[in-house]
Formats: sequence, structure tokens, C-alpha cells
Amino acid sequence: MPWKESSLLEERLRFVARRLEGEGMSDLCREFGISRNTGYKIFTDFPR
Repeated sequence: MPWKESSLLEERLRFVARRLEGEGMSDLCREFGISRNTGYKIFTDFPR
């Protein structure tokens, strides 16, 4: 099975959606390999 290719926008959308579902910021940032500062920036800047 080939690797699924995803764009930066798709990854950010997945991040924001999971955060809106109630997952913790620290856990998400660890899983996505980003700092908490970056996680908060992605979350607050993403249009809803």
C-alpha cells in the first residue's frame, strides 16, 4: 500500500479538527512533532 501524501493545509486542518474535538494541545503537538507555541498559532490563526 503506498504512503498517503498530504499537504500542509490538510495536516493543519486535521490538527485543528482534533483540537476542536477536545484533544489536549500538548498531546497533539507531540504527535504532530511541533512546539506548543506553533500549535497555538495554528489553532488561533485557522479560519473557522
